[in-house]
Amino acid sequence: MVSTGKSIAPSFSFLKQLEDKSGQPVSRCYQCKKCTGGCPMSFAMDFNPNQVVRLVQLGQQERLLKSRTIWVCACCKTCADRCPNGIDISAVNDALKDMAAEQNVALGDTMVPAFHESFLASIQRHGRIYEAGMLLGFKLKTKAYTQDMGLGIEFVKKGKLKFLPEKISQVKEIKQIFEKAKAKEGSR
Repeated sequence: MVSTGKSIAPSFSFLKQLEDKSGQPVSRCYQCKKCTGGCPMSFAMDFNPNQVVRLVQLGQQERLLKSRTIWVCACCKTCADRCPNGIDISAVNDALKDMAAEQNVALGDTMVPAFHESFLASIQRHGRIYEAGMLLGFKLKTKAYTQDMGLGIEFVKKGKLKFLPEKISQVKEIKQIFEKAKAKEGSR
């Protein structure tokens, strides 16, 4: 974590709020860094998993809600498996994403939330990920139409990118899960 040279007064109210929302005992972290050591996505994060926990402990809500990290987390739960205190940082990141959405916090990098939204929309629509459709939605949201075009062409040549989505039998059930989640979110 880059030091700003400024002293920080911890905000225990944010720590308590996040522990309640995520259900995770964030205050138990003693910075062993096992979470960061096992995280497959730390290379793409602006704050490593242990730094997220430390920033929560220090009450740095604004920095966390604007970070890429909360959107880049793959929710693989490696951090939870490795943590000697049972802290699931992916659940903390999910709570932070919810807070960012509730507070309409704008992320400087709009590609990460756009990818997140496109990914979930693809699953809701097709019951599973449909890469071509998801990428189209993502490119339309970010207006990065030609970025990665060469890679896309290679995927098509090798048969790795299908033009039509694969059918699954439980699409209706998947859509119901999304509807229940939206109803639950609306009742908060």
